[in-house]
Amino acid sequence: MLILARKENQSIMIGDNIELTIVSIKGDHVKVGINAPNDVKVFRKEIFEEIQKANIEAANVKPDVLKDIGNLFKKN
Repeated sequence: MLILARKENQSIMIGDNIELTIVSIKGDHVKVGINAPNDVKVFRKEIFEEIQKANIEAANVKPDVLKDIGNLFKKN
């Protein structure tokens, strides 16, 4: 892990097109601004982990369950 010290309004570049800026520091809270291309997905870590968990659960759905769901739509 690379650890860098930054002050308010200072930035860190990741690659050629992602910029992290320290927007403010108040007590033990740091606000970070992220400037990245639209095709780069940016998530808080806890949200990213929830998405990964949901994706794993969705990948483990049995094909028969999907067939049953499809049959529900056919009936209506």
